Amino acid sequence: MKKSLVFWVEEYFYNPNFIQKIISFFLLPLSWLYCFVMYLLFKSKTAQDFGINIIGIGNLNVGGSGKTPLVCALALRYENVAIVLRGYGRESRGLYVIKDTKKILFDISVSGDEAMIYAKKLSSAIVIVSEDRKKGILKAKEMGAKIVFLDDAYSKHDIKKLDILINVKIKNKSCLPSGAFRERLWADKEVLTVEEGIDFTRIVELKNKTKKMSLVTAIARPQRLDKYLPKVISKNYFEDHHTFTKQELEKILLKDRSDSLLVTYKDYVKIESFGLPLSLLDLHVEIGERLDNYLSNRA
Repeated sequence: MKKSLVFWVEEYFYNPNFIQKIISFFLLPLSWLYCFVMYLLFKSKTAQDFGINIIGIGNLNVGGSGKTPLVCALALRYENVAIVLRGYGRESRGLYVIKDTKKILFDISVSGDEAMIYAKKLSSAIVIVSEDRKKGILKAKEMGAKIVFLDDAYSKHDIKKLDILINVKIKNKSCLPSGAFRERLWADKEVLTVEEGIDFTRIVELKNKTKKMSLVTAIARPQRLDKYLPKVISKNYFEDHHTFTKQELEKILLKDRSDSLLVTYKDYVKIESFGLPLSLLDLHVEIGERLDNYLSNRA
């Protein structure tokens, strides 16, 4: 039921059918009200200066935009880096230092999938999960960080930071619940909007390729992977942040008679301990000249 609902909502926002377009139209008054309230909240906030460079990477829409690889690529430019994020989908609550500058301190049940990606990909970075981003920033500063990246924090208008937003092309530009936008790009807020193919390029490396692979993934809008995919026996989509069981994955291998499961890194960190044959779509990002120059002048 949850899986069907999640996929229905993704279709509603990004590829609506006729009925969904009608629903969206009738929800427009609620969207106008929602957007107005979000603007009032934005205007009511005063940005706190933490005395440290802070860069927020995110997007305005619900659903994925590929921000995690971009954060990784940007964080690798600096020393004494910390990543602070909410840790969506984790079983824990509160503030946890998932990784210090040397080692990973907790497993994925405490960290959530995205924080574990950062912990594994960024060998010398501090990774902190905290619903309260301010507490996370203070902890990072206490641990010696000189620059903090906030994952998905445009709406944290009470934090002084440099905001970089990934532009996701969507036909319906309305706010929730008529459209996919959580907030507007407010005119009196300094933001750099970046776009794939202009400001950064995604590079996909296929690791441990086998002859017969079954795609298994739990990312938002999984159809985004299509342009990077090799030939696969089947495509098995789960809702974003889905917690896999070994048994459900074994059933796919058995049903398809495949040699391996093809997964993204976001899936890999959740299932690597199962001991199943895995192939990996490892995605990384190359930074373009405009974004490089922008950061060089500001951070």
